[in-house]
Amino acid sequence: MTGLVIVGHGTRSAAGVDQFAALVERVRRRGDVADVEGGFIELSRPPLTDAVGALVARGHRAVAALPLVLTAAGHGKGDIPAAMGREQQRHPGLTYRYGRPLGPHPLLHDALEQRIDAALAGADHTDTAERAGTWVALIGRGSTDPDANAEVAKVARLLWEGRGYAGVEPGFISLAQPSVPAVLERLRRLGARRIVVAPYFLFAGVLPDRIVAQSAQFAAAHPDLDVRVAEVIGDCDALADLVLERYAEALGGDIRMNCDTCAYRVLMPGFADKVGRPQRPHDHPDDPVGGHHHQHHHGHDHHHDHGSVAVVGGGPGPDDLITVRAKALLDAADVVVVDRLAPQGLLAGLPPDVLVIDAAKVPRGPSMSQDAINAALVAHARAGRRVVRLKGGDPYVFGRGHEEVLACRAAGVPVSVVPGVSSAIAAPALAGVPVTHRGVAHDVTIVSGHLPPGHPDSLVDWAALARARGTVVLLMAVDTIAKIATVLIEHGRAPDTPVLAVQDAGLPHQRSVPARLDEIGAVAAREGIGPPAVFVLGPVAALTSTGPTN
Repeated sequence: MTGLVIVGHGTRSAAGVDQFAALVERVRRRGDVADVEGGFIELSRPPLTDAVGALVARGHRAVAALPLVLTAAGHGKGDIPAAMGREQQRHPGLTYRYGRPLGPHPLLHDALEQRIDAALAGADHTDTAERAGTWVALIGRGSTDPDANAEVAKVARLLWEGRGYAGVEPGFISLAQPSVPAVLERLRRLGARRIVVAPYFLFAGVLPDRIVAQSAQFAAAHPDLDVRVAEVIGDCDALADLVLERYAEALGGDIRMNCDTCAYRVLMPGFADKVGRPQRPHDHPDDPVGGHHHQHHHGHDHHHDHGSVAVVGGGPGPDDLITVRAKALLDAADVVVVDRLAPQGLLAGLPPDVLVIDAAKVPRGPSMSQDAINAALVAHARAGRRVVRLKGGDPYVFGRGHEEVLACRAAGVPVSVVPGVSSAIAAPALAGVPVTHRGVAHDVTIVSGHLPPGHPDSLVDWAALARARGTVVLLMAVDTIAKIATVLIEHGRAPDTPVLAVQDAGLPHQRSVPARLDEIGAVAAREGIGPPAVFVLGPVAALTSTGPTN
């Protein structure tokens, strides 16, 4: 018979670990499954690898893995399957069937009802008439997966229907809104005088404890309210029944999971960073991953769920030239680490609780070091926050974007890149200049001008550029354009080559200044060209037909 491994997330609560173990033993005692083990993917012992290893050692080559989670969020969708994939690598020939998350399910709703009744016991509020005066705040864990949060809202409605409560409102203790105080305040304003806070949690833990603390704090501030907190679902026969039901479904291939609103498959507003994200297993401190022990200590309350970094190109400057995906990520961000040249107007529309970190590198002015930027990205992602590294232009065009990607990867932080419209292409276009044009220019070279010709750290072959016939676009060259022009002419570029300087491209005060190559240094100085400015050099610069000019 196929063995069963019950997979928990893990907790720093000893009571929660004991309740998990008690449930595993309860299922084992039922005798419906020949062999049952339980393990955690992180935080608690025993680790999943020990549980699977025990089943394999007893001769099982096929197991059913049941995620002991209430909602289909990142743990159930990605972390646990990834961990089971790692076990298959450790045990060649091992196969497994995967069960679906526990909720929503009538058994859970009935268990919640019983916990609410127990909280009301002794107050003569459990009959139908008295229930009409009781409001329920159903508090879930909270997730960065909108589908999981929506399931909590669905459970709240199902708990309300037919049970006679005055109302049931959903809320979350972590990572999602509304918060516990916000839900309680909403119920107070709706006229509630008696509220039962029902944690939608399987077992004891840090977050259920926090629900109790926040509820008590709210009650102390509103002595006219009767606020009670129900117990978690806990180890019980109903939960064991549901585990066995999910086990039978898995063996029969009847999973019935809904993927239509899965943020890992479908682009959901504000969650673009999740689409197609690779799923990786957790590193359990007692699991020797890769041949060594990870002695990291989870000295947190698992608020990471799980943080990520998106290195985003914000485009050439105007707020409306950012990509759709970049805007979706920005709207969903908890932290935005922003460059000076990123579209600043978009920051004004962020919610007030979004942390904005100024990572500007001002020429000849204050700047945030790259090491400090990397450290901030990693630290906030490890704290469970969705971090957007918002840059001007494209992050991979002189944007140090890949340095930040490498820093995140080295730290084990999930990271993605969203390309942006580079000013190297956009600035000439906004000034009416195509960087390529049939019969005029078949190639374009984008060059950083922050180091002048002859500088020992420069990697540019200025002589080769001088011999080329195509378009050259110079970025960060305000201070070096005169020297660059001189060297290009010395190596053969025609002195009368057209050049166009475009300053503040796309913004209301954009201006374009034309000149010959042998005059551009003097003209730029006379006209006060300052950063951000782009210089486009070559025959195409004479093709300008639109855009403001001086």
